[in-house]
Amino acid sequence: MVMANSLKFVTVACCLFVVLLMAYPVESAKRYLFKTCEQSSFCRRNREYADLAQSKGAAWDSPYAIDSSTVQFDGGVLQGTILKSILDSKGDPTNVELPFQLVFLESGTARFMVDEKQRTDSPISGFPESITQRRYNEASKWAVTGDLTPDDNAIDATTDNERKDGVYKIKFGPDRYFEAVVESKPLRVAFYRDGEPQVILNDRGLINMDHWRAKPDPSQINDDPSLKNELDIKDMWEESFGGSTDTKPKGPESIALDVTFPGYEHVFGIPEHADKFSLRETRGGEGNHNEPYRLFNVDIFEYEVNSPMAMYGAIPFMQAQKKKSSVGIFWANGADTWIDIVKSKPNEQSFGVKKSTETHWISESGIIDMYVMLGPDPTSVYHQYGLLTGFTALPPIYAVGYHQCRWNYNSEDDVAEVDANFDKYEIPYDAIWLDIEYTENKKYFTWLKSMFPTPEKMMQNLDKRKRKLVVIIDPHIKKEAGYKTYETLSKGELAIKTSEGQEYNGWCWPGESAWIDTFNPKAADFWKDQYKPGKFCGYENNFLMWNDMNEPSVFNGPEVSAPRDALHYGNWEHRDVHNIYGATYHNATQQAMLARNPRQRPFVLTRSFFAGSQRYGAVWTGDNAASWDYLKIVTPMLLSHSIAGFSFVGADVGGFFGNPTPELLTRWYQAGAFYPFFRGHAHIESKRREPWLAGEPYTSLIRNAIRLRYQLLPSVYTAFHRASFDGVPIVRPMFLLAPENEEAFEIDDQFFFGETGLLVKPIVEEGARSTEIYIPDDELYYDYFDETIYEGIGYKHLDAPFEKIPILARGGHIIVRRDRYRRSATLMSHDPLTLVIHLDRSGNAGGVFYMDDGETMAYNRGAFLHRFFMFNAQDNILRSRSMQPSGASSRSYEKTIDEVRIEKIILVGFNTDKLKSARTVEAFQDKKSWSADIHVAETSDGKVSVVTVRDPKVLVIGDWSIQF
Repeated sequence: MVMANSLKFVTVACCLFVVLLMAYPVESAKRYLFKTCEQSSFCRRNREYADLAQSKGAAWDSPYAIDSSTVQFDGGVLQGTILKSILDSKGDPTNVELPFQLVFLESGTARFMVDEKQRTDSPISGFPESITQRRYNEASKWAVTGDLTPDDNAIDATTDNERKDGVYKIKFGPDRYFEAVVESKPLRVAFYRDGEPQVILNDRGLINMDHWRAKPDPSQINDDPSLKNELDIKDMWEESFGGSTDTKPKGPESIALDVTFPGYEHVFGIPEHADKFSLRETRGGEGNHNEPYRLFNVDIFEYEVNSPMAMYGAIPFMQAQKKKSSVGIFWANGADTWIDIVKSKPNEQSFGVKKSTETHWISESGIIDMYVMLGPDPTSVYHQYGLLTGFTALPPIYAVGYHQCRWNYNSEDDVAEVDANFDKYEIPYDAIWLDIEYTENKKYFTWLKSMFPTPEKMMQNLDKRKRKLVVIIDPHIKKEAGYKTYETLSKGELAIKTSEGQEYNGWCWPGESAWIDTFNPKAADFWKDQYKPGKFCGYENNFLMWNDMNEPSVFNGPEVSAPRDALHYGNWEHRDVHNIYGATYHNATQQAMLARNPRQRPFVLTRSFFAGSQRYGAVWTGDNAASWDYLKIVTPMLLSHSIAGFSFVGADVGGFFGNPTPELLTRWYQAGAFYPFFRGHAHIESKRREPWLAGEPYTSLIRNAIRLRYQLLPSVYTAFHRASFDGVPIVRPMFLLAPENEEAFEIDDQFFFGETGLLVKPIVEEGARSTEIYIPDDELYYDYFDETIYEGIGYKHLDAPFEKIPILARGGHIIVRRDRYRRSATLMSHDPLTLVIHLDRSGNAGGVFYMDDGETMAYNRGAFLHRFFMFNAQDNILRSRSMQPSGASSRSYEKTIDEVRIEKIILVGFNTDKLKSARTVEAFQDKKSWSADIHVAETSDGKVSVVTVRDPKVLVIGDWSIQF
């Protein structure tokens, strides 16, 4: 009876905990759930270490130095041993050996690794004797898919005198364009391009690795000679927070390294944070943070804006940008990580008059595993990072359309009614989503039969209309006798375990639950089995997936997550892999969906992510709220995700929590039309807010915004295709197109969109009916809707009445559109195309168009169309030419689209004096020629002329030309 009452109490307490979180998402109700740096012993200790080094300045004598006698270079690898000076248990000086490698990859990226020499003489108390590798070294295994082969062409450029002084120089990269300079004492690794330092590791001497040591007797810990030089020994072997105790069976094992970007004032990346795009300093001061940025995947209700607090995902990638130069680093570590950022004063002698950015990376465990990418420009950095961690998966075309979701659509009738209303109000959409209430008592892979008696029929009805169904499945599995999914998971020992090796149980939506351990290959196989059509819904044509709560979220766990001393496959602790877990779950789901239907391109949305997650699907920014502040913070968040490799990103349109005003909802849809992932979503307690419920004029304005997205889908899909092979994101910062304009680097309330050249400035202020948009270069810009011309670097005033989205079209780009209304993206696949050409100052323009079947894997076998359109001012000819790779055949695919044509060409900014008096153009294709009529709208009131060719009768396949 006592046990039953205790269990009942825990159940009630956990449920009350969740209710309180959701009912009172105020700032004070969230912060106490999550650690500050001061409350995290390894962060606090390494910050104190940095303060000590800073206080000593040039007199700082770091205990780390390279043993020059161990250094050797061969086959593109410089390696040796770093010695850390410590005191032994008797108080005598000794050294800890830290093997290091500096690997120069064929891609031009450099990899710096530091490990601790394995200790097998002292088994770790409480752990199996089979553990011989104390430090977790597999983060790169999960994040990196690229070729890590060392570059045999890297050369040792060290002189004999330099070698005697403990200095080593290696030239590497394309044409040996880059140089690495390694100094033994003080330990320093600098990377040069064009003879100038770009990235310096350990420039301030903050490298630090907690070395292996036996746990001291608690009664003698203050007198232990080996701890004499430690600044702070509090919580080194055991740590409590929020009522939970971390046993730390392996003791302290943190790592830290400082990274300096000399002459770079701006750094970006390290998502996920709801903060400015150009990262702030973290050591205080006006407009700065007092806390480091934290990377620790957590379930945080209604996250704070303008904060360095941890959120749902972690990508430890940082880009530094200065005029005409860009570099990047990737810290391959999946443990709790804190990052300090400070801006040093200009040092004219060393780096010119620009500030330098000094960063300090601190992780709880693992090895130092740092990748350095030397650019030289943003596009090169994104490509180099993509070659490491993979590129954005090319999504199916319907995934790029609009998605309709809420917690929850309650029944099959509800789904059918919402679907019908989209048609009634002539609003396109591609997928309707079901949250957790579709299940039987929150048991995944089940259906609540009273509300969803015939799920296959429901999906078939949607499929007839070319629409999809997305359902949610989370990693927590309800612990219940008779529930086969749980019983198989438990019997197979496929769940996360406690520090004692038993199945770990915590609380989430179903109540007491176990969490699948997707680091375990057998668990991943088990997951595939759950998705088989015979086990979970027999219909497969339009069945898509949503992963949530995969941080993992544990309502009664420390920091709303799993205990750090819990165990995963291979007996690695959760502390080692925490930030990677969500990515392994995302990967397992994607693989399960591929196994379910190998022909179908899967779509899987995730909330938690790590570097490399872009290979598996899409992500959204989590539990935002219906307020203008949350709308405003979306753009910098999307920019941060995008430059860190995760292009397929969006935010809940309208805000998840609360009820948006009609104005806020409308402006959010206008912004959301340009989110790579475009979904409306709402909390279960929020009022229904499907677009037609807003009433007029809002419904029409929302309809127009969604239709604009569908009109631009050919260009959006083309941008996704580019991201899938070179890493250039969909949402693009100012410096990507204007790398010389440093004034634009901090601008994060506008962005360039995909391949279109469109400069988008969302309205994020209540009542705003105008805005200031910044033009970052000397190119011509045209109002997208009325062709008003803008030019000259600086802010321009744009009217933004409620019905208008502020968009400028940059000269020199050709936008590919489909202008006919359809119910969904799939139904548009054979519609004719419109080309919108905005001429640059020289009268030229170019654009790319990519097209495939939008659903299957056939594009991997050459079943796609890739064209380049160009307008040349010298001969006034618009040409279409193939971009198919050499040897690739697309003939079989082209036969399926041989009727797709160009139905309209809109030429903006053309000098109409060049037109013939007959006002016709000549078209050429397949050795034939013909005339096509044109319409001319002359220049007036600050607008430019527009020439429209209606039905030029050219096909999208094959080369063609049109003479103006």
